[in-house]
Amino acid sequence: MKLFTNSKVWDFIKDLVMINLGMAIYDVGWAAFLLPYHITTGGMAGMAAILQYATNGSIPMQYTILLVNAVLLAIAWWQLGWKFALKTAYAVFALSFYLEIGQNLMTDANGHLLQLLGDNQDSMACILGAVLNGIGIGIVFLSGGSTGGWDIIAALVNKFHNISLGRVLLYLDFFVIASCWPLFHDWRMVVFGYVTLAVYTFAIDMVVNSSRQDIQFTIYSFHHYEIAEKIREATGHTMTYLMGESGFQHREMRVLVTIVHKHEMVTVLRLIHTIDPEAFVTQHRVEGVYGLGFSHYKP
Repeated sequence: MKLFTNSKVWDFIKDLVMINLGMAIYDVGWAAFLLPYHITTGGMAGMAAILQYATNGSIPMQYTILLVNAVLLAIAWWQLGWKFALKTAYAVFALSFYLEIGQNLMTDANGHLLQLLGDNQDSMACILGAVLNGIGIGIVFLSGGSTGGWDIIAALVNKFHNISLGRVLLYLDFFVIASCWPLFHDWRMVVFGYVTLAVYTFAIDMVVNSSRQDIQFTIYSFHHYEIAEKIREATGHTMTYLMGESGFQHREMRVLVTIVHKHEMVTVLRLIHTIDPEAFVTQHRVEGVYGLGFSHYKP
């Protein structure tokens, strides 16, 4: 059996391209909005940004990210497997590379980062930077990648101790942002750090979950076979028949259960109404549908 098939190689290449795109968007958030306004957040990137602020730019955050992750990736390769480590290493290099380019482009003749939004626009910079961060990381996650840092630490802790990944990341993020106060005695940085973290997390959730949302229909109708055939012709999706009996007329019927993509929802509803206007229909959002016609498992 071949270890690498053409399909797997192509999927891997597509993942790397999308990781590049995600990292580029993520770094625009940092270089164009967060760093010029001295805003931080959680994670390894947040810690690296704080170090950059504390040293007045003498230690750029991309170098800290690269150095710390080099050590963590060596451990990850040993404990978590080469697939996880390889994609994470690629994302880390892309992250550092784009951060370097972004900061160079955003630096003026005096060596200061340009504030694109103007003075006293910290709140808008916080929101825009966090949204771009979330979109970028969401794309990376969908491609099976990771930016390393806390993700590696959380994965290692989770492997050896019964502590969830989310809880480990939450503790680490809280500690990083809270460290701004003893270092800078600036409550503004602390507050904006937590706001950035909240918006960033929400943006990731929207990107990751919205791409996985499909619609499950449960259809109660005596015209079940005709409805099933028309849905199959229109969408290519098949369905499952469940045995049922109408409670009022006590007639035998089939209950149809099918899952379609979000953009096919209106088409399915119109088909059902055309065939049987009295059909009883329920619909539910479902996330993470795997199988023929939907997403594929990524081992």
